Amino acid sequence: MKKVVTFGEIMLRLSPPGFLRFSQASQFDVVYGGGESNVAVSLANYGIPVDFVTRLPKNDLGECAKMEMRKRGVNTDNIIYGGDRLGIYFLETGAVSRGSKVVYDRAHSAIAEIEPGMIDWEKVFSGAQWFHWTGITPAISQGAADACLEAVKTAKKMGITISTDLNYRKKLWKYGGDREKIMTELTSYCDIILGNEEDAEMHFGIKPKGLDITTQGHEVKAEAFLSVCKQMMEKFPNAKKVITTLRGSISASHNTWAGVLYDGKKMYDTRQYQITHIVDRVGGGDSFMGGLIYGLLTYPGDDQNALDFAVAASCLKHTIKGDANLVTVEEVEKLMGGDASGRVSR
Repeated sequence: MKKVVTFGEIMLRLSPPGFLRFSQASQFDVVYGGGESNVAVSLANYGIPVDFVTRLPKNDLGECAKMEMRKRGVNTDNIIYGGDRLGIYFLETGAVSRGSKVVYDRAHSAIAEIEPGMIDWEKVFSGAQWFHWTGITPAISQGAADACLEAVKTAKKMGITISTDLNYRKKLWKYGGDREKIMTELTSYCDIILGNEEDAEMHFGIKPKGLDITTQGHEVKAEAFLSVCKQMMEKFPNAKKVITTLRGSISASHNTWAGVLYDGKKMYDTRQYQITHIVDRVGGGDSFMGGLIYGLLTYPGDDQNALDFAVAASCLKHTIKGDANLVTVEEVEKLMGGDASGRVSR
């Protein structure tokens, strides 16, 4: 099987232990992760050859981030070095009615100072069948947006399938770039588009009809998003599939979880999972994307099976501390088959 390539920032994540608030913390737990690196780790766990491409500082923290990828079976040969620092984000984990909170410290990170021409994309894409990027990367800096555009243009020229997770982040996009223009151009190259209702509205002004997600979040219905999927396909005619996750937030500890896929003719949906005791929801969307890419590659022509795999995989991610989804194909298939008992495997 040809490889998958992902491109973006990997960061140092610092979290107070358990459910402590920042003001209570006397120490932090360390994890390395980021949207695109999380997708790469998922794919490596499923046995898919995968490269993660980024720019790291040549220091101990940069090496630790790289080692984390290599430990998980991700190829790091195309990572480049430069800049002075690794981006950091601080995570306060919420519970019940108190939501989680993120504080970014990623200004002037190594990848924020990337420029077009630094990465030889034709070399990177040699032997590749799929390229994945997210809306986080062009939000970091103009240089990162330009490097991402360089990547999608090269991938399209080489006939590689391109996917994106739109991933709107309101705490980013601080450098003055025209968000809608940048994201529209980048997304126009994509074959597979993943985004929820907030991503579609904030990037492109596309809204679901008759739904207020903040007040009806625990009653999300797949049909409400058909209009979003259709509008997305009208705006991006190259897209072959538009997918959204359906997260109903009953509390920070209890979410419902499902997914929808639209191929331009038919809308597929999944069973709804009740995730009643969330361990860590960060990376939930990334684990869905990793599962979706695996499913679309492994079950060609069976979008329902691919979507079911993605939802089950991301459901399991909510039980795992850290950014990445550390589950196997067998564990996902067990949940897909209806076994949610959590019994000890002996």
